Amino acid sequence: MRLIPSKFIIATLSVILFACHSETQPASARTNTSSKFHENPISAPVAPLTYDTTSAASRNIIDQLDNFYRRQVRAGFNGSVLIANKGKVIYERYFGYSNKERKIPLSTNSSCQLASVSKTFTGGAILYLYEHKYLNLDDLVQRYIPEFPYNGITVRMLLDHRSGLPDYTKWVPVYSKDNATPISNAAMLSMMVQHKPHVEFRPNTRFKYCNTNFAILAIVLERVTGMNYSYFMSKYIFQPLGMAHTFIYNPVSGLPAEAAISYLSNWFRVPDMFADGVYGDKGIYSTPEDMYRWDQSFYQNKLLSNETIELAYGPCSFEKPGIKNYGLGWRMLCYPNGNKIIYHNGFWHGNNTSFYRFIKEDMTIIVLGNKYTTSIYHQAPVIYSIVKGVDVTNGFDTDD
Repeated sequence: MRLIPSKFIIATLSVILFACHSETQPASARTNTSSKFHENPISAPVAPLTYDTTSAASRNIIDQLDNFYRRQVRAGFNGSVLIANKGKVIYERYFGYSNKERKIPLSTNSSCQLASVSKTFTGGAILYLYEHKYLNLDDLVQRYIPEFPYNGITVRMLLDHRSGLPDYTKWVPVYSKDNATPISNAAMLSMMVQHKPHVEFRPNTRFKYCNTNFAILAIVLERVTGMNYSYFMSKYIFQPLGMAHTFIYNPVSGLPAEAAISYLSNWFRVPDMFADGVYGDKGIYSTPEDMYRWDQSFYQNKLLSNETIELAYGPCSFEKPGIKNYGLGWRMLCYPNGNKIIYHNGFWHGNNTSFYRFIKEDMTIIVLGNKYTTSIYHQAPVIYSIVKGVDVTNGFDTDD
């Protein structure tokens, strides 16, 4: 039996709209009267990951996955893989080098640049503030960043990419002579205030994926909490969830020794450039095991309630007729039968990342690559077919 019958994949837009909540759903939070965040981090105990790798069924799946990844490695794949099903890790492998020059292999401690998968963390942090009533999703961005030079854009529109803002990775080089030195979020905002690059469309009229949205959300977080983004994420998300090898990249201090180097397909190291100092849209380094702890936190409601999680999964951006949509920090495949695949891919320099969550089945696919290859974006359908024993479906997205 196939995961998604083909008749569902070609369903009409009207059915898709029924399957997903409207993007106009109002937020119920009221902004806390306190000007700074003063909550205590969660203190739930961090349990070790559990594994199922010895049963006959698991061994059969592992053998098939090993065969699949032998072919992937021959085709140029260099990266880390973790696959879990129903709360247990069934496959975990590390292929190739963290540091090619020094012949350091990838391992459980090799943190990799998540690229745009970082957006799931920024979105989660904003929803964490929303749930604690420190901000309202339908407030104008100018409430939190008074100098923000665009009217009519709300926090929600940043989260679901309906703001119309131009992508800073494209307009910063227009106004800056130095595109090699990393800039900060604050510097990017200052340039935005000074030059006010043209919006691409009127706010909330359509969807367009844009890195600027999540870079601005990181500033919103800092203004609301009075904390640096890196400090807040570490104290309130990474540490409480036991994500010991997850951090925000700082180009001034550089990478820790165990972090994975970013390589192009020819093993050429990718140097930093202006956008490497901007965080929120990217910039988080993590490992497959840490990412799985992030994944499982949603099932266990460690950070967010079911109501808030459904809010993140529900609002759809209606990219075009079909199953593809974007929630609040998550890409989604919304099927007419009510099933949803929650995921995000990433691409930055030589890093390609893929994070798929089959939420009704509690199945997770995490692939982190530090040597450029777009094949990573096509692995999830094959992996799913092997684990579930079904035909490979065509219902997966490969956008970065």
